[in-house]
Amino acid sequence: MPAHRSTQKPRRRLRRTTTAALATAGAAALALTAVPAVAGTGGAGADGGAADWTVKSAGVPGQRGPATPEPEEEPRRPDLAPATASVVAAAVAGQQAVAAEAAVSAERAEQRAEAERLAAEERAAEEAASRAAQRQELPVAEPEPAPEPVEAPAAEPAAPVYTDDLDGWIREALDIMAQHGIPGTYEGLHRNIMRESSGDPNAINLWDINAINGTPSIGLLQVIKPTFDAYHVEGTPYDQYDPVANIVAAANYAADRYGSIDNVNGPY
Repeated sequence: MPAHRSTQKPRRRLRRTTTAALATAGAAALALTAVPAVAGTGGAGADGGAADWTVKSAGVPGQRGPATPEPEEEPRRPDLAPATASVVAAAVAGQQAVAAEAAVSAERAEQRAEAERLAAEERAAEEAASRAAQRQELPVAEPEPAPEPVEAPAAEPAAPVYTDDLDGWIREALDIMAQHGIPGTYEGLHRNIMRESSGDPNAINLWDINAINGTPSIGLLQVIKPTFDAYHVEGTPYDQYDPVANIVAAANYAADRYGSIDNVNGPY
């Protein structure tokens, strides 16, 4: 037992000694080494104001030096200020509204165009049906007959041109005889003319009985005045010496007496 008590006593002293040492170290740790702060850092100057002091514990036994401060992160700032964000949001909203209105307008325009197209097709169908009904109701008009071609009046044949000689005189006389129905041929006329006057329209007989009676035979066919007056054909000159008038009058007399000048083969 005595040994046990002697053992406890030294421990109490050791505990006290340790406590005293810790107290002393704590006091030393609290000792301040004052160092004037750099001018302009927030402390007072030499005018008697309070001076900023930096507490150093590096030289104090048992104290850790101050930890190196980590750089503070810069506070996060929004990309845009609140006012700018409001403006941008308003602009975006406006653009969206304009786009939406444009889409609605385009859709309405497309609807109107479609409605107009359908209305046009409906009108066209109604008009076609109406025309078809009218064609069925109205009688089909018969085509008018084509007018008959109007025949142009026949051009009058050009007046024949006769030569002023025996051939021309005979041919002209034959045309006039044909118009009045007096018979005779070219050969019959030519034969009797050559016998009576040799083709001289101014021939005259001043020695036969007719001349003695005062009515000489004159012209191509030697016609006396009473015979010429009685058998003269209208349309010819009233002249015994005219070759055509003389031939036609003599042919008219021969047709009345002999049936045709062709039947005369001597004095008549």
